[in-house]
Amino acid sequence: MSAQPDKRRTALRPARNFEHKILCARFHNHENLAIRRPTPHLLDQATQIGRRLARLRLARGIKQTDAALRAGLSRNTAYRIECGDPGLAIGQVLRYLDAIAPGSTLLDLLSESDPALAALAARERTQRVRDLSATELDELDF
Repeated sequence: MSAQPDKRRTALRPARNFEHKILCARFHNHENLAIRRPTPHLLDQATQIGRRLARLRLARGIKQTDAALRAGLSRNTAYRIECGDPGLAIGQVLRYLDAIAPGSTLLDLLSESDPALAALAARERTQRVRDLSATELDELDF
């Protein structure tokens, strides 16, 4: 075998590298491709949706791993959804919502119209504890 490289390969290599560099430069040019960080308002909205999904899941008594499995997501993605990660796809959020409450829409989630949420709120409502009357205190006195 000869020790010299194939002339066809070496002749094409510089042209490909040049084209590749031009394409990469266009892609990585920050003027053309503005990589935007989420604004505080966007982070608040994502967090609010995540909290409402977590609350709905708890109200319906579904474990996070079970909801993730039903939605076809990893448990880590379900955790990120409930934490309000704005970098997730809206399709993942909607699949997770459908796994928790089949047939519910994003509007239903935001309006908190699910009956399970009303039941959870009633359970969470603290009841006032009144002081014992004198006769009740006497009954408890040993």
